Amino acid sequence: MKNIRLILILLISFSLLLIPLIAMQFTDEVNWTIMDFIIAGSLLLTAGLISEFVMRKITNINFKMGLIAAILIILILIWIELAVGIFETPFAGD
Repeated sequence: MKNIRLILILLISFSLLLIPLIAMQFTDEVNWTIMDFIIAGSLLLTAGLISEFVMRKITNINFKMGLIAAILIILILIWIELAVGIFETPFAGD
């Protein structure tokens, strides 16, 4: 069961990266470079693996769900910052 979750994390991360790859074939609105795919894949895998670690190690269900929610919020905020720059850091997208 534990290894199935790891495989599922990898498959979901890969599947999510297929969305912009396929979109790039049909429109010029999506223009990702190889570095964009590497960064997005790293973010997705890191969030997934940290969530898996929390699922395995934390026994209190409320604390577990809170940590996973925090991980997802951090992932979303980083993704948005890299895409459009809501915090105006040097890493902000255009």
